[in-house]
Amino acid sequence: MIYYFSGTGNSRWVAEQLASRTSDVAQNLIGRPAPAPVDGEVVGIVFPVYAWAAPEPVVEFVKLLSGTPAFTYGVCTCGGEAGFAMQKLSQIFHLDSVYSVEMPNNWVMGSELESEASISAKITNAQTRFNAIAAQILNRQSVFEVQSGSLSWLKSNLLNRGFNFAARSTKPFFVTSRCISCGICARDCPAHTITMVNGKPEWGNKCYQCTACINLCPTEAIEYGKGTAKRGRYNIEKALSNQ
Repeated sequence: MIYYFSGTGNSRWVAEQLASRTSDVAQNLIGRPAPAPVDGEVVGIVFPVYAWAAPEPVVEFVKLLSGTPAFTYGVCTCGGEAGFAMQKLSQIFHLDSVYSVEMPNNWVMGSELESEASISAKITNAQTRFNAIAAQILNRQSVFEVQSGSLSWLKSNLLNRGFNFAARSTKPFFVTSRCISCGICARDCPAHTITMVNGKPEWGNKCYQCTACINLCPTEAIEYGKGTAKRGRYNIEKALSNQ
């Protein structure tokens, strides 16, 4: 089984690509009941890197995994550097093999999107790696192919703590007159923090900064403070359609 967490589709797409090549099943870990023991199974965990670490729901999910799997692996998607994300996650749930796959950055709350050329190049490069990764998984090879980057420990510990403390606020979110009351933001929020009130989204206090709401809104009606108004939006389906 391949368990994935994904906000705008990067990690879901990677999980599905690997599942198709390993005759496995990709399953969204959000909303799942506590998993059964994984004795004798091959277990994969696919997730995006948030501030050089695994997102909170991924960490909480792997704590629930029990039993003795036959082989485990982790694949993280990131805009560039993964830091110590895999090492930290493997301390909670042992991973025999780990990879990072560079994918387009989607954190529009913090920066402008990459160019279409950069997005296309990253997706193309990712596609070239899937067959090799799948073969290594099927052969149960122990591999470490992670682009950790510089100052990895510092980023994955001190800077990640700062991100969790200061950058996960929902207060800057607001909706503009472009909102059509479709409810996609509330439906796709993995933190279940968005509720529709009088046809408009309202945010609670919990946020993973997955960017699903702001990036998946079909009319780009959701903003985050003043910085996102002139920035583009990203999701994997849009990116693949431009390939």
